[in-house]
Amino acid sequence: MRVTKLLHTRMRVSDMDQTIRFYQHVLGLEVLERKVSPRGSHLAFLKVPNSEELIELCSFPASGPVTVQEDLVHLAFQVENLDDTIRALDAKQVKITDGPTKTSSGSRFIFIDAPDGYEVELIERPPGTALV
Repeated sequence: MRVTKLLHTRMRVSDMDQTIRFYQHVLGLEVLERKVSPRGSHLAFLKVPNSEELIELCSFPASGPVTVQEDLVHLAFQVENLDDTIRALDAKQVKITDGPTKTSSGSRFIFIDAPDGYEVELIERPPGTALV
């Protein structure tokens, strides 16, 4: 067997509407679809600009609120200009929880928190820098 493509990543969330607002208004993601699964999970599929992979948000109220362990999971997004990104986050009153940090390759990154404690890494890479 050989996997050919990553389609989506699922993240369980406590408050679907709050989480969607964060990803739409802070990061500019687009909601492609919302639905309820046969077992009662509320699902939303978010499109990331310039990427084929989707983020699937899942809220299952019957199982209670989500508790994310510290440093367990994060999503990383590339940004064109980290300084512009920091200014935009400040204007939206989004707190930077770590950084900015510069790597040996010249990349710079910051972290912010999404609802439920998921971390989001925002990375500016110099042209020609490797993906990782």
